[in-house]
Amino acid sequence: MESAFKISNLNLFYSEKQALKNINIEISRFEVTAFIGPSGCGKSTLLRCLNRMNDLIPNVRIEGEIEFDHQNINQNKVNVVELRTRVGMVFQKPNPFPMSIYENVVYGLKCQNIKDKKVLDKTCENSLRKAALWDEVKDRLNDNAYGLSGGQQQRLCIARAIAMEPEVILMDEPTSALDPIATAKIEELIQELKKDYTIIIVTHSMHQAARISDKTAFFLMGEVIEMDYTRNLFHVPKDKRTEDYITGRFG
Repeated sequence: MESAFKISNLNLFYSEKQALKNINIEISRFEVTAFIGPSGCGKSTLLRCLNRMNDLIPNVRIEGEIEFDHQNINQNKVNVVELRTRVGMVFQKPNPFPMSIYENVVYGLKCQNIKDKKVLDKTCENSLRKAALWDEVKDRLNDNAYGLSGGQQQRLCIARAIAMEPEVILMDEPTSALDPIATAKIEELIQELKKDYTIIIVTHSMHQAARISDKTAFFLMGEVIEMDYTRNLFHVPKDKRTEDYITGRFG
């Protein structure tokens, strides 16, 4: 399987505190990769490295390489806006903009000076269809997005990411603020989306990782302890620390 990302000898420091320690993993295209581990172990920090969101945090220092499309994205010459278009992100809490459903979806295109209404309309419909939301909102596209339920808002945020035609979608605990029914819809959606996108999800739920991911990486205190096919990692972990976490001895 071809790699979407190849991460080599990656270290990250917040001032003097080291948050990531010597990360060496590859993430395959068109798969769901889950990052699991206790709170504060580096999962979200690594996720944010993949589209350079950590650039927005003061006093962050990064060493090592993250290769995406045969280029180290940590180089100064990398166009970060373009990178974030190709590597979209969905956050923990749904964060629609205070505007209509339609305007939420096409916002990024308008920022790129795309004004053709036919193009915007088609992108809006296609993105909402891919996010399994079209049938629920097609008759109220001009309504404010804040009128949607939490689960619908999160699918709208996924549609907004899809509209930019990314290759990768990063998801940082995308269902932690949702009820079980909305969570199930998002999980079903993720299974559909991996046909067209590489998906990397940080989750606090081991059950979720087991249900939806092809591969899982277990993080502990800034290190990747083990990464394997999900069924192997959960049933025959190679490291005692992985086994202890999965069986609930700590976490």
